[in-house]
Amino acid sequence: MKHTLLRCIVGALAICLGISAWAQVRPLNDTGQVICYNNTVSTGTVTPGTPDPETAGFDEQDCTVGRAAADGTAMLGKLGAASVSGRDYSKIANNGSDLATGAALGTAAGDWGCTRDNVTGLTWEVKIDDNGLRDKDHGYTWYNTNTAVNGGNSGSIGTNTCNSTLPLNQCNTTAYVTAVNALVGAARLCAATDWRLPNRAELASLTNYSGATTIPIDGVYFPNTPPSIYWGGVNFAPDASRAWDFNFNDASTNANLKSTVSKVRLVRGVL
Repeated sequence: MKHTLLRCIVGALAICLGISAWAQVRPLNDTGQVICYNNTVSTGTVTPGTPDPETAGFDEQDCTVGRAAADGTAMLGKLGAASVSGRDYSKIANNGSDLATGAALGTAAGDWGCTRDNVTGLTWEVKIDDNGLRDKDHGYTWYNTNTAVNGGNSGSIGTNTCNSTLPLNQCNTTAYVTAVNALVGAARLCAATDWRLPNRAELASLTNYSGATTIPIDGVYFPNTPPSIYWGGVNFAPDASRAWDFNFNDASTNANLKSTVSKVRLVRGVL
């Protein structure tokens, strides 16, 4: 019974305290950890039949606290679904409409093109594998002429590291954001024109820290994710030749040289 209050809060209607979950400040995502340990080995996984596999002296671990634990015991209400414990994702079509969980990725108006995180409220670009503008394999340098953002160093305009999909073969972050937001009609990404670079906290919100997946992200809702470094939109204050990034290989964050060629995943909304 020690987690009853928690489960009330994160449950389907979240009305145990007489308030709506959607009226609260949106949280960061849970780590996804549902395996418990003692000082040497695993003591079990949180399931509906085993809600608390902790042993005496190893209580209140991450495995039994939070949305992942509630999901593991089938007590977490969701708008969508996920393959990682505690997460809640919805597929969004290229025309901006919500889709069923089984919708296929594609470029047609009614095909899946983006994923909305129903916990954080952020909507994310889903990369595709077609050698076009949003291909998963393309790389970009960090570039931003806004002095309020770049710390006095705009970065690098880049070279042709994106299959000639950007003007003058200058494959950089600003050129990519501009190109995606300039898409029109049926080609517009999920009917939106306010896509931007995420910050590192937003990128980290996608990370699955449970160790249950090869790449630390929900690969069902974020397919075509190479285990690579992805640019954040924030300058590194101590050294303006660098900007923050997030590594979807080892779930680390670093300040990389702006001339480095890295991946980009766009986001919209406010965390």
